[in-house]
Amino acid sequence: MTTAAAFGYSLGRTATARIDQFKAAAVTTATPAQLLVRLYDRLLLDLDRAHEAQVAGQHLEATAQLVHAQAIVSELAGSLDVDAWSGGPRLLSIYTFLLAELVRANVERSPQRTRECRSVVEPLAEAWREAAAQVPVAGVPSPRVGAVG
Repeated sequence: MTTAAAFGYSLGRTATARIDQFKAAAVTTATPAQLLVRLYDRLLLDLDRAHEAQVAGQHLEATAQLVHAQAIVSELAGSLDVDAWSGGPRLLSIYTFLLAELVRANVERSPQRTRECRSVVEPLAEAWREAAAQVPVAGVPSPRVGAVG
């Protein structure tokens, strides 16, 4: 994540508070579909960062990223209503598999396992992005196909 501090700028308390307020508003105003997409996006970012750290031999950083990825997958699994749709039990089994593989990737310090986890997550993330794009946002009119504007 790029921050002002990364460019040598120091933010005052007011600016930092406003940024925190903006982040909180972005989460509280997001639809459930948007939140799900954000979780998947962060999961992919964690896996990319973990892989890079593993390749570089930075095992503490890799562990931090993989543990965060596990927390996201646990949240996804815990919030899944397996009875809501026919694919629910299958998705839960994928989450269970991912959790086990993320632990193995961490214990074995295996960039290959981390990459394999990402290859499982990427198509799921894309499917949820597509689904979220089709869910109308309350108060926002749907764009008309073919409209000139």
